Amino acid sequence: MIWFQRSIQVHDIQPLGKNTIAEQIGIEFMEIGPDFLKGRMPVDHRTHQPYGLLHGGASCVLAETLGSVASALVIDQSKFICVGLEINANHIRGVREGFVTGIATPIHIGASTHVWDIRIQDDRDKLVCISRLTVAILPKK
Repeated sequence: MIWFQRSIQVHDIQPLGKNTIAEQIGIEFMEIGPDFLKGRMPVDHRTHQPYGLLHGGASCVLAETLGSVASALVIDQSKFICVGLEINANHIRGVREGFVTGIATPIHIGASTHVWDIRIQDDRDKLVCISRLTVAILPKK
């Protein structure tokens, strides 16, 4: 188990999405495993690009949301904050409707940086996007 608070449940993190871009585009946290965070996002008018496909930026929002929240769950939030430092994404397949689901798993959890692998799949479990997020861990002021 990688989480700072060992008893963390998915309902405990739902408030983290309130009044954020995640709420605006419908991102939901679905599951917290021993070393992963899973969430989903609708593919609809809020997340489409002009051709009616899932916008690559929306995939990045899902990836950064999952990786950043996962980092926040690893650290002692009374002493540290975490902020995205770098994200990259490879868009593999287009999606027109339904939901995409992302799973963030750690590649590296260090004292000053975390690196997350986020894989996003469609409703048919086909890979849509693969992303890597680096998060900086900073002392709270």
